[in-house]
Amino acid sequence: MEQINSKRSFSQAKRLTNTSNIIFNLVNFIILSSLVIVTVYPFWNTIAVSFNDGLDSLRGGITFWPRKFTMQNYKAVFATGAIFQAFLISVTRTILQTVLSVFCTGLLAYSLSRKEYILRKPCTTILVISMYVSAGIIPSYFLMRQLHLLNSYAVYIVPNLIDVFNFILVRTYIRGLPDSFVESARIDGAGEFRIFLNIIMPLIVPAVAMVSLFVAVGAWNSWFDTYLYASQKVNLHSLQYVLMEFLQSSQNQSHSAADAGALALAGAAGGSGMVTPISIRASITIVATLPILLVYPFMQKYFIVGMTIGGVKE
Repeated sequence: MEQINSKRSFSQAKRLTNTSNIIFNLVNFIILSSLVIVTVYPFWNTIAVSFNDGLDSLRGGITFWPRKFTMQNYKAVFATGAIFQAFLISVTRTILQTVLSVFCTGLLAYSLSRKEYILRKPCTTILVISMYVSAGIIPSYFLMRQLHLLNSYAVYIVPNLIDVFNFILVRTYIRGLPDSFVESARIDGAGEFRIFLNIIMPLIVPAVAMVSLFVAVGAWNSWFDTYLYASQKVNLHSLQYVLMEFLQSSQNQSHSAADAGALALAGAAGGSGMVTPISIRASITIVATLPILLVYPFMQKYFIVGMTIGGVKE
């Protein structure tokens, strides 16, 4: 009799557990689906607006699909002759800045992670202070001028060779490695530079990939340094800077019109295909975001490593 009662109790508990699991999974699915929709919809809506007729976009109400499909917005963006040169500058800058910054940051992190280096703590303290305290834009401009970096391609690379935040992440990752690797290499006669290249770098690939993603995204999206240090050299303008100027010019042109009603009348009179700040803004957003968006899915897993490293405290 007791066995029968225990079996009934077990079956009831199992049914309750199954019901609870179903409810829990259903709630999770609803919440996560809502988060996906909230996250993806703004970007998808931007794509729809970028492919929609500019005058029609002023009416609003565009959700998932363009009402009047057109490529005029992208033609207007790429009609700017400087955009291809700017694209080349942004690509080369992103690649060079990423490679050199990761190498220099990793080399510095390795140097200041060695316990036998007696100045590692003062140097680290100075670097951390520089992350929180900045001289400001004007002293930085005068420094770039004294270094003869203004209106030169090097102004994109040299000031960004070392990033303190990335240095802390890489140094923390290196300090988590066993010292026996370095000691064994030294016994075999390897120098510090060879140890860094052949021993340390292969072991910190997740940290290197994470830092590379941070640096690449920052370099690709940067335009303010072009505005400050290279605005007078047209052939050095980055893609983001050219697109920002194009957006500002389109907005200024829209201010010359009386109002949205005047634009609507122009469309009724045969002005279809006219671009507006709304459509230009959407197409510029897609052009500037798409390249880095294609790379991001392959590097996403390294964000987990970054969050883990950032949570470790000495």
